[in-house]
Amino acid sequence: MKKLIQNIFLSALFFFLGFTLVAQTEKKPELLTKETFLKRVWNYEASPNEFKYLGDKPCMIDLYADWCGYCRRIAPFMEEFSKTYQGQIYVYKVNTDHYKELLSLFQAKGLPTVIFVPMKGQPTAIRGAVAKDKYEQYIKEILLAK
Repeated sequence: MKKLIQNIFLSALFFFLGFTLVAQTEKKPELLTKETFLKRVWNYEASPNEFKYLGDKPCMIDLYADWCGYCRRIAPFMEEFSKTYQGQIYVYKVNTDHYKELLSLFQAKGLPTVIFVPMKGQPTAIRGAVAKDKYEQYIKEILLAK
């Protein structure tokens, strides 16, 4: 009987620990502020005329607004990409209602706008909501291409 109780306790403990580990490894897009953008993507205040990517992995940046229906439509894609490509790319989000300066920085005229930033070269944007496979194509061709 004592052995059975120990086994049940250990099973419950491992289940709990396993569940906790899974929950901790789930990755969501990171919300950027102007300050974090300047540190992780591009310090445009220091080099306003030349784009210099500061990251150690390529990234994609979802420029969105909470009120935008199309932005809400693509949000699950961004979450999925953050998990699928974890360790390969960064997935960032910028709320343009709070950081309009970052919206104008990329000359984004409409929402959503997703910016793809490779390690070398200039960023590329997709303006408007498109099918998930189009974003995935850009990830593979622009961000993960060797």
